[in-house]
Amino acid sequence: MIPRPHYMNWLKQWKDKDVIKVVTGMRRAGKSTILKMFQEELVHSGIPESNIVSINFESLDEKLPTDYKNLYDYVVDQLAAGVNYIFLDEIQTVDKFEKAVGALYVRDDVDLYLTGSNAFLLSGEIATLLTGRYVEILAHPYSFAEYYSSLEQNASDSITFPLEFPTEFKSSLPTKEEAFNNYLTYGGLPYAATLSDGQTISQYLEGVFSTILMRDIAPRRPRMDMQAFKATTSFLADNIGNISSLRKITDILNSQDSDISRNTVAEYIDSLTSSFLLYKASRYDLKGKAYLRTLEKYYLGDLGFRYWLLGKDAGDVGRRIENLVYLELLRRYSRVDIGKQGSSEVDFVARIENTTHYYQVSQTVLDEDTLMRELSPLQSVKDNYPKTLLTLDRIGTGNMDGIEHANLIDWLLRK
Repeated sequence: MIPRPHYMNWLKQWKDKDVIKVVTGMRRAGKSTILKMFQEELVHSGIPESNIVSINFESLDEKLPTDYKNLYDYVVDQLAAGVNYIFLDEIQTVDKFEKAVGALYVRDDVDLYLTGSNAFLLSGEIATLLTGRYVEILAHPYSFAEYYSSLEQNASDSITFPLEFPTEFKSSLPTKEEAFNNYLTYGGLPYAATLSDGQTISQYLEGVFSTILMRDIAPRRPRMDMQAFKATTSFLADNIGNISSLRKITDILNSQDSDISRNTVAEYIDSLTSSFLLYKASRYDLKGKAYLRTLEKYYLGDLGFRYWLLGKDAGDVGRRIENLVYLELLRRYSRVDIGKQGSSEVDFVARIENTTHYYQVSQTVLDEDTLMRELSPLQSVKDNYPKTLLTLDRIGTGNMDGIEHANLIDWLLRK
């Protein structure tokens, strides 16, 4: 198992605190493995295994409760003396699970951890019932640092690398640039990182997408048009980082022989974002200090789905690295938006606590005109918060009038 310190540190930070710990995120992003690694740490720290109760509600190994009352009784029957660490994985499959969660939470002998694969886990009445009682972290697929760590582990275990790597690197660790190119194409789903060729990865991604569709989306939209849904998903994957409106998306899809309404497109986008296949980045007016209601941008939850939907050679590197940076910023900050500054735009405005950081992303700025164009939005922001330009360049990086120009791969691998 590849270490995932960001999530482990969060779990350790909240251990034994009087709140429910909730880990949400896309299916196959590694939520169950994160909890398993944390359980191992608990045992290593001296917690008896008898005080750890772990239930995966998608397991077929045993007959598990499907309603809240039986779930509560099932867990209580397994409690030992002292504090018990309860892990309920994919709990959204249990009817009215929030009632069992609330009842377990009030017990003095329970420290409770949950996972779920869609945003509805903490929506509506559930969120109202649990308000003030939980903390949440969003689990993403591997970051590039974690992905590269997995390749290092594979190299030590003599595992063959994907065929796209040059032959001479098949039995040793690829360079960072080669690994980055693979990551940019196939994404960071943990199991995909262990597969040996593009066709196998594509088949795996198709299976993940189908699972999300059938388990998380279709039950809430039983009358959905599968062909129109996939057409909408493919269009958004092909236009990551582009400003989009519902009208524009609908008009383009209908011009491509789809018959779909604007409301249906809105529902499909909502389904994609709720299952973490897609993220919506809002636009923030840096001068007016207010969010704009239109012309948001969309980014994929994992770039591998772009490869599966469109093919390896579809789309340019610039859009993909912008998507990659957006996901990385979501890991590092609590809020990430698009910045509007007059007639110009800052690619990303990232915030955490009382700190703001501005980011501009470009494939290369070796051309002087391109460099000036990319620096201009950052220069127009007059506050003293840090500003960074990320590119794939290794020439000309450094500090330029207070703006850091950093190589993207090095930035992704920073501790």
